[in-house]
Amino acid sequence: MDKLAIWVQLEAKQGKETELEEFLKSALPLAQAEAGTTTWYALKIGPSKYGIFDTFADDTAREKHLTGEIAKALFAKADELLAKPPEIDKPEILAVKAPGA
Repeated sequence: MDKLAIWVQLEAKQGKETELEEFLKSALPLAQAEAGTTTWYALKIGPSKYGIFDTFADDTAREKHLTGEIAKALFAKADELLAKPPEIDKPEILAVKAPGA
């Protein structure tokens, strides 16, 4: 079972919602290429609110993801797409219901 996660909350600038959605969708291949990232979800929470949720087996994988290609690309586009800086939390996973868990 994965023990660690990242939860990122994003708020799109007005008029940039579609661009942010496309950016998040385009990040999927980068997440798939990360061996230490077990799961990766890009979420739409509301009209301009989005999120990213990832899970990891250990802190090494989580920290590598935080400095990886998705993070670099997101911060490069942040001023253009986001109304405010991303809110990044690093929760611990307490329990899971998932296939194989």
